[in-house]
Amino acid sequence: MEAVVKSEAGYDNMSIQEVPVPEVTGDRVLLKVAYTGICGTDIHTFKGQYANAVTPLVLGHEFSGKVVAVGPDATKVKPGDRVTSETTFNTCGKCVYCKAGEYNLCENREGIGTKANGSMANYVLTRDESCHILPDNVSYKMAAMSEPLASCVHAMYQKTPFTLHDTLLIMGPGPMGLLSLQIAKEIGAFTIVTGITKDQERLDIAKELGADIIVNTQTEDLAKVIMDATDGVGVTKVYDCSGAVPAVNAALPLIRKGGTFQQVGLFAKPMNELDERSIIQHEISYVGSRSQNPYDWPIALHLESKGAINQDKMVTKVFDLEHWRDAFEAMMAGQELKVLIASNPDDPDLAN
Repeated sequence: MEAVVKSEAGYDNMSIQEVPVPEVTGDRVLLKVAYTGICGTDIHTFKGQYANAVTPLVLGHEFSGKVVAVGPDATKVKPGDRVTSETTFNTCGKCVYCKAGEYNLCENREGIGTKANGSMANYVLTRDESCHILPDNVSYKMAAMSEPLASCVHAMYQKTPFTLHDTLLIMGPGPMGLLSLQIAKEIGAFTIVTGITKDQERLDIAKELGADIIVNTQTEDLAKVIMDATDGVGVTKVYDCSGAVPAVNAALPLIRKGGTFQQVGLFAKPMNELDERSIIQHEISYVGSRSQNPYDWPIALHLESKGAINQDKMVTKVFDLEHWRDAFEAMMAGQELKVLIASNPDDPDLAN
């Protein structure tokens, strides 16, 4: 089969190669891949900035496809099922986190597309437990966004739940920010979305998706906008999807006393200077969120099935597997919102 392989560490070192179709054993499940989404982790891996990637490696961890073979220990899915999959490939199965199903916290977890071969290929191997059968009205394209959506669900349902009475600030109008916005608007919370000048097209999309207020923080006074919108008390919750330290520090003083700051986006550096005074003096809860776990996926699929997520606004470009490099370059140039790679474009059963 064909696969996009990063052959060694460093910048690029990626090419499309012929590799063996994975062998199906135990509880493993083989999928014929429909679509794979490109995310920030893939870009960091391309640039040699993601230390956890083990090479040689087939990239891709946001995917959908059709089951074509199952191992003898698989009980959840069968050949012919339309599925998406969690990214967990192996865990220790023994730690307190594994026993609770919190696989995202297992120290020995191996993820698809980072330590196990991923889905930028004709076929991908996953595990039976990780598979989720798609509702009939959820397309393969939509399902390829299930992993980032589940990560947003993890932040907004498990870690920092909100209600329709909350006033939310979502920072960063990238895929994670816009998925978070749609989760918020599905419930009806008042939502402000911020970005910078280069994000203007994405901010406009945020407005189309229901954002009550959009703010270009390079041309507008964010503090004035928020205080005017909240009668001077500040937002109740912030979800940072930007991973930008200046944005975080600008937002911390604008949270209502006793409010919550949810860190969704990853910082470029492990240690950063934050406005600790605002955290302390305003009694703000600063919460981390790491990826997703099995509890998030049924909610993500439910949101997709009920039409809460706008596929047409989110997916702005699709490339076939042969043109994977064009797909990466489009993402790195900031030209698109969500780019998908079609692994088997000639198979009509996997087109939608």
